[in-house]
Amino acid sequence: MRSFRFALRDAVRLIRRSPGVSGMTFLTVLVVFFFVGSSFLLALNTRHVISVVEGELVIQAYMQPKGNLEEAHKKAASLPHVTGVRAISSEQALDLLKARLGNQSAAVTLLGENPLPASLEVRVDKASSVAGVARELVAMPQVEDVVYAGKVAEKLARLSRFAEIFSLFLLVFAGLAGALVMYNTIRVAIYSRKQEIEVMLLVGAMPGFVALPFVFLGVFWGFTGTLAASLVLGVLYKSFVVSVQNTLPFIQLLDTPGLFLKLGIVLVGGGIALSWLCSWFAVERHIAEAMKPS
Repeated sequence: MRSFRFALRDAVRLIRRSPGVSGMTFLTVLVVFFFVGSSFLLALNTRHVISVVEGELVIQAYMQPKGNLEEAHKKAASLPHVTGVRAISSEQALDLLKARLGNQSAAVTLLGENPLPASLEVRVDKASSVAGVARELVAMPQVEDVVYAGKVAEKLARLSRFAEIFSLFLLVFAGLAGALVMYNTIRVAIYSRKQEIEVMLLVGAMPGFVALPFVFLGVFWGFTGTLAASLVLGVLYKSFVVSVQNTLPFIQLLDTPGLFLKLGIVLVGGGIALSWLCSWFAVERHIAEAMKPS
């Protein structure tokens, strides 16, 4: 506990002695994790927008003239990957047609009997599931025909797979770039105190005792930098979402409650862990070099 207290005091002293280095390191961590957080939000929103479009895909299953609509509804709802089923009777279908025709709806009365069949509107969880669900619906004895946008579903499925790969690549690249920049920044900051490390080792200090203040220093930079990055990112993203909603209301960006609390926890937790590792490796390297026999 005493060593811990001394290390913490030395870390505070190091910050006070070199405010310029501390400030530059803080800004570097802020920029790096702002980029990481932005990449994370871009990946999340890409997946969200595609999932919203996928949710709008509808399979229209038209019933046999004597098909049991309620029984077909239960079977369709129990199929894998089905997220919603809406049963439309022939009377409801006729009312919908009249509503779409508007002022010309009077022409429907010329048809005499209602020619529209009952149908099911089936929604699936993702585009790649559309073809399989459509085959299951066609196999039902109550269903006469199935209509869906096959080509659109195939293109959307390919786009969804590309988005998953792109999101993963973006997050891995941002994480690796962030780790590399942070490691080099902390290593340069510690290098400026190389003589101090050598003196401490010469007077008999243990390597772990020498390293601890610098690790605390790196964790401090990681915590404050990522916290600031989270706050700046939250304010700018909120403004961006409002602007998009006002200009392009058909694009639905993620704006769920608690989104930035979770993102902030991930960024700050990741920043602390990453800065701890980078600081430890950087100071251990200097200690190993200082302890080499001359």
